[in-house]
Amino acid sequence: MTSPTLTTPGVRAVARGARRTPPSPLRVLLAVLARDIKVTFTKDFGSFVVQIAAQPLLMLFIFAKVLGALGFTSDGLNDVLVPGTVSYSVFLAAMQAVSLPLVVEFGYTREIEDRLMAPVRTSLIAVEKVAVAAVRGLIAMVLMFPAGELVVGGVELHWSGLPLAVLVGFLGGWAGGAVGLIIGTFLPANKVNIMYALILAPLLFTGCSQYPWPSLARLPWFQVVTALNPMTYSSEGIRAAVVPQVPHLSVLVCLPALVGFCVLLTAIGIRGFRRRAMS
Repeated sequence: MTSPTLTTPGVRAVARGARRTPPSPLRVLLAVLARDIKVTFTKDFGSFVVQIAAQPLLMLFIFAKVLGALGFTSDGLNDVLVPGTVSYSVFLAAMQAVSLPLVVEFGYTREIEDRLMAPVRTSLIAVEKVAVAAVRGLIAMVLMFPAGELVVGGVELHWSGLPLAVLVGFLGGWAGGAVGLIIGTFLPANKVNIMYALILAPLLFTGCSQYPWPSLARLPWFQVVTALNPMTYSSEGIRAAVVPQVPHLSVLVCLPALVGFCVLLTAIGIRGFRRRAMS
């Protein structure tokens, strides 16, 4: 004679918990992504705005307003500078969103260890950081277009090209985030300041933010140098979208180039991230 099976609410709860499957890696990744984006809009938003706006707007003010008022620049320069400044802001915001926090997380705080304990592949954690950086780049674009127009004024922007500009901005932000991933994983914390001095200036002045790429035909060697900078294709793509009257590279060149840079730079960054994570 068999004894009756006793069941209680506690036993049933344990049984249900045992049958419950762990969350999928994609679900975990999306949760981390949503959390980081929420932090951008709440806790870090004030410092984020100052970080992305101060230098580009000051540069735009000097080049467009001050030098223009002194007669050292032409009337069409503003149409070149505004989208170029937006591109630079997108790239800078995305790069800083990954590189500086990653240096700290891999440094003395070792905060990255909490992320590495998540049930997802290490490479996906790196991709999530770049994705957040691309979103921050788009936020920078949304803020910088009206701010740039307010500083300069009189720029003939074609808002019908805004969807294309957003696509280019997202790819430019992704490339900037991938560069930040490379910086944050390959350089030690005590060399970050030197790195920014050696990287930011070349990125700014070879990224076609102050001049259109076709105008460099008289300097073919420098045209080649700028073609190696992913920010060039972001600047030219945004110009093609919102100021098509300005000479620019074709979108059919900018988009494939940006995608190629995104894939290449992300792959290099993931390699460095995995190396640091295992060390």
